[in-house]
Amino acid sequence: DLDQLAESAAKFGLDLKKPLDQRMARLDHLNVTFHAKLGTQGQRVERIRRLAQELAPIVGADSALVARAAVLAKADLQTEVVGEFPELQGAMGRKYALLQGEDASVAAAAEEHYKPQGPSDRVPTDPVSVAVALADKLDTLTGFWAIDEKPTGSKDPFALRRAALGVVRILIENRIRLALTSLFAKAFANFKGGTDQSSDLLAFFHDRLKVYLRESGARHDLIDAVLSAGSRPISPLVGAMSAKPTEGGAVPPASHSVAPPSALPGISPTRGEIGQSPNDDLLQIVRRVEALGSLLDTDEGKNLLAGTKRAANILAAEEKKKTLVAETVEPALFREDAEKKLYAAVNQAEKEAGQAIQNEDFSAAMLALSVLREPVDSFFEGVLVNDEDQAVRANRLALLARIRAATDQVADFSKIVG
Repeated sequence: DLDQLAESAAKFGLDLKKPLDQRMARLDHLNVTFHAKLGTQGQRVERIRRLAQELAPIVGADSALVARAAVLAKADLQTEVVGEFPELQGAMGRKYALLQGEDASVAAAAEEHYKPQGPSDRVPTDPVSVAVALADKLDTLTGFWAIDEKPTGSKDPFALRRAALGVVRILIENRIRLALTSLFAKAFANFKGGTDQSSDLLAFFHDRLKVYLRESGARHDLIDAVLSAGSRPISPLVGAMSAKPTEGGAVPPASHSVAPPSALPGISPTRGEIGQSPNDDLLQIVRRVEALGSLLDTDEGKNLLAGTKRAANILAAEEKKKTLVAETVEPALFREDAEKKLYAAVNQAEKEAGQAIQNEDFSAAMLALSVLREPVDSFFEGVLVNDEDQAVRANRLALLARIRAATDQVADFSKIVG
């Protein structure tokens, strides 16, 4: 009615008399609580500002504009109009920011940092909005993880699943490369007394990514295969013996251990840095899934999958029986041409795939591996793995382990259905 309209107009007029900086100062001064264990809204805004400025160079945003946008992002919560109509938060912030002469990107971020608010909502694309939106959501997620208030079952009172899916969509749809674990560490450091739950939070993001990719039509098994790539623990039996017999035929124990797959070139974590948490770059995971899907659409890919699975199954069965697997492949123990050809092919494929991964050319990595199809088939047709000679058998098992390790650079083929 007219009275309500007049009242709203009066509130709008009152709001215009106080710039957003004063509103933010009031929010800070009143110590408005964000969450009992996570401090005030003022403290939260400061955390978001710090995180957003870390993100600015990564997303290509101006650092000063990002800092300004972060400081003003929540200021409209103290305005008269938003007090009356909470659903206008963000939209009023943008309008007031424009009216007081703020940069258009700063004003846009006041509204867009809340986005996306659901699967059908658009994602922000302006770099300033992207930086503040990511910082806002990551601060919320790391905060609730730090105090161990995570979603359970159907209960998610703080909409943390939506926040994580928002981060996933912003990164993927804007094609942004971001190492999440290093950012988590910085965000968790903001919460005194809280615990760093980076690995658990990353697993939560992987779950949200799976939901997003499945809804986009990707196969769930390919996502699992890529997420498991390079994470296979080295078998305790690998390296338990050397394949090279000593005089008298006895096999001495190995004097050194084998580096786990995650420490080998090309089987490194997704960004190629030893020791960094694997698979924390969501855009790169998506690219790997796409490349793997393309490989498996070819005959070479389908046959390579079958051969690799056969190798993995034999290895798994022998490892279960505590059969010794040689630490390294010893060419001097080869008796068949198929062994020699497979060894040469694996060496070449592993090297080329590893280099392609370093260059982040996942299609080239898949192509390098697809060449293994023929020598793997020939090996299984012409070679008996379970030879009577223990050293020869251990050497052949080591060759199978090399096939598994080579393909493990891009995906854990054992997770793939078919």
